[in-house]
Amino acid sequence: MSQRLSLVNLPAEFAPVVDPRELTVGIVHLGLGAFHRAHQAVFTEQAARVTGDARWGIAGVSQRSASVRDQLAPQDGLYSVLERGLGAPTIQVIGSIREVLTAPEDPEAVVARIADPAVAVVTLTVTEKGYRAAGGGGLDLTDPEILADLAGRPPRTVVGQLAAGLARRAETGAAPLTVLSCDNLVANGPFLRRLMTDYAEASSLKGLPGQLGAARFPASMVDRIVPATTAADREEAARLLGVRDEAVVVAEPFLQWVIEDDFAAARPAWEQAGAVLTNDVAPWEQAKLRMLNATHSMLAYLGGLRGYETIAEAVRDDELAGLARALMTSDVVPTLTPPAGLDLTEYGASVLERFANPALKHRTAQVAMDGSVKLPVRLLGTVRDRLAAGAEPRLASLAVAGWMVYVARGVDARGQALTLDDPQADKLKAALDGVGSQPAAVVDALLGVESVFGADLPESKVFRDLLVEHVTVLAAPLVR
Repeated sequence: MSQRLSLVNLPAEFAPVVDPRELTVGIVHLGLGAFHRAHQAVFTEQAARVTGDARWGIAGVSQRSASVRDQLAPQDGLYSVLERGLGAPTIQVIGSIREVLTAPEDPEAVVARIADPAVAVVTLTVTEKGYRAAGGGGLDLTDPEILADLAGRPPRTVVGQLAAGLARRAETGAAPLTVLSCDNLVANGPFLRRLMTDYAEASSLKGLPGQLGAARFPASMVDRIVPATTAADREEAARLLGVRDEAVVVAEPFLQWVIEDDFAAARPAWEQAGAVLTNDVAPWEQAKLRMLNATHSMLAYLGGLRGYETIAEAVRDDELAGLARALMTSDVVPTLTPPAGLDLTEYGASVLERFANPALKHRTAQVAMDGSVKLPVRLLGTVRDRLAAGAEPRLASLAVAGWMVYVARGVDARGQALTLDDPQADKLKAALDGVGSQPAAVVDALLGVESVFGADLPESKVFRDLLVEHVTVLAAPLVR
């Protein structure tokens, strides 16, 4: 199929619900990956459909490679969302992204767009590691990239980009900015404000403190399963659309966004598209991080060790499904205070139902990535709360032990390599160097990585004993 999706080659029945040519840029998004395109960009387009407000086109910023730009530019920013549920797949073209910038190629353009007075909101999906935080939660001021930005180069880090953009807004007299993190981090808004404050204190940028003081950093919680797009997905999109779409993203039908209603100025009417605006995101966030995200990680590590390629395959393993269910009911639910309207039992059942969707080939290796930064926010809070209550976090410890064996073992039950894709990979490998394969030695080595476990958890005999018990079982031959 030679024709490619574009404003010229746009199938009428799948056209965006708002004419992209009418949209002006009012949002900058840092981290233009598949999740943003299947989530915030969809909400933004639907809000524009309901309200007719054309101010909220998105300028998306790719933080690493030009691949997203190269996919979207020939398509006039258009792409499709291929929804895979239990029935036949559906597809819709989205047009809310009106500009694509690549930070490594043109960092100055990123700063200029953040400083644009027409921009009122910056959103972020840069993953946990993209924030370059230190173990204690503040900014890692020893990070070479942060230091380079502080030294005055055109900024390459998201914190540096935001700081430079805010400082320039002070020069132009632009209105205060709302900076909205959409990453899976506890209290992500206050967390990002702290990073920005740390950067500002170390920076000489004029005008930054004033703009930072006026900016708002609302917390948010996002949820949608968005697996990596495959060649088969692109073929299916082409069949449904009648034209090629090199930027198609795949997603489940479920879509959720909970946002703290704390904005510095104008914003899209996201609630008109189904988002929840609330004064307190924390209960929603905790339920999602500790139930859905923690269970996702448990299935990724335990399923990966058994040789399962996808999360859906892991859930079809009755034993693993039972362990995932027990993690939520036995360890997580006792630590939560649910928000009004959320039944935790029903929510837990829906989590496993969504994971079992055979149409979503969400790879265990993809979910297993970046474990050293995911574990603290997904599992270790539950561990600490259960220990503080005098309880044994048996299932949460099993999930952590799964990560330890995944990192230390390097192969699954079938002898296939398990790739360690982690920002602290070198530190983890160094901790394990010369340790051998004895479970207690592996546990002690990894438990001693303070940037993951802090100074408190290694002191817990209950937690250590549980880890040694689980690692002993998991490290044994897994062929069934």
